[in-house]
Amino acid sequence: MLPTGARDAALGPWLMLLAVFPANVHAARKRLTIGGRQVQALIPRTLLQIVFLTATLAVFLGGRD
Repeated sequence: MLPTGARDAALGPWLMLLAVFPANVHAARKRLTIGGRQVQALIPRTLLQIVFLTATLAVFLGGRD
């Protein structure tokens, strides 16, 4: 069972993931590095982001008022 505040708490990460998505696409297309390691390719990076967006959206929509 989800706590009452989970719905509101899930909205923040969802918005953050949505906001940084263009930066993730840019990093993948430019083949940038982080700490000397190349970032993931665009397709796996996008799929992972979709998983996280779906998970946070599910909590948001399934949370109690």
